[in-house]
Amino acid sequence: MKNILEAPFLQEFCRTASNMYRLGWDERNGGNISYLLKKEEVAEFLDLNHVVRVIPFAGVHNTSFDAAPLAGKIFLVTGTGKYFKNVERDPANNIGIVRIADNGKEVELLWGYEDGGRFTSEFPAHMMSHIARLSVDPENRVILHCHPTNLLAMTYVHELDEAKFSHTLWEMSTECIVVFPDGVGVLPWMLCGTDTIGMATAEKMKEFRTVIWSLHGVYGAGKNLDECFGLVETCEKAATIYNIIGSRPIKNTLTEDNMKELIDLFGISPRYDFFVEEKYRKLAK
Repeated sequence: MKNILEAPFLQEFCRTASNMYRLGWDERNGGNISYLLKKEEVAEFLDLNHVVRVIPFAGVHNTSFDAAPLAGKIFLVTGTGKYFKNVERDPANNIGIVRIADNGKEVELLWGYEDGGRFTSEFPAHMMSHIARLSVDPENRVILHCHPTNLLAMTYVHELDEAKFSHTLWEMSTECIVVFPDGVGVLPWMLCGTDTIGMATAEKMKEFRTVIWSLHGVYGAGKNLDECFGLVETCEKAATIYNIIGSRPIKNTLTEDNMKELIDLFGISPRYDFFVEEKYRKLAK
């Protein structure tokens, strides 16, 4: 059996956590990541018949969520109360590899959380979002939650309207509409660690790969860690530009005609219903 600490998926996960901390997205124990692993890649490093312990499926409060649709799926997940800055230095205590039990109410710990810990309190919300994203794109394997400073700040001063919020981000940088042509979903402030916010986020995830939690942070989804990280990174860069501009008058901006040129060049399908000009809104599916 190969050394789990040398597994490419685990090393990449650790590097991602370190980068998120370095960028200020995950202060203290804020934020969490869950990564759906392929059974065959895990089997090279762990005995899948050996369960370290069984952990009840719960968030901050007891959860009514049934994860049975994901039964047998294996996830690499950050631990509750763990600091992202420590993940790369001590992965065995700060992250874990778990398998969803057949009853949908428990997880089987296959590796990690060696200090007696458990998965993040947002784990139920992550699983709800995984179910939603997998129904849209079976290749989506990563859910990432963090607190990017400028996206968070933007929710205090910008209308919490999905079309307007998305359009503003698209205007801030040429790459934005290419990276997230689906725009961003936006939720009002909701109590975290509960089934309620998990279900609301999952519902948004059926339409968007990025969901803004107002006055809190963001949920991102992607096919792999790089794609998911890059998605949030691009949104955060756009929000940073927006905040730097502040109340100063804008003399130049990306127009919807410019955006259409990018759409045609890259062959993407954006949310035309988020456009303002009628000639483009008519293109909405």
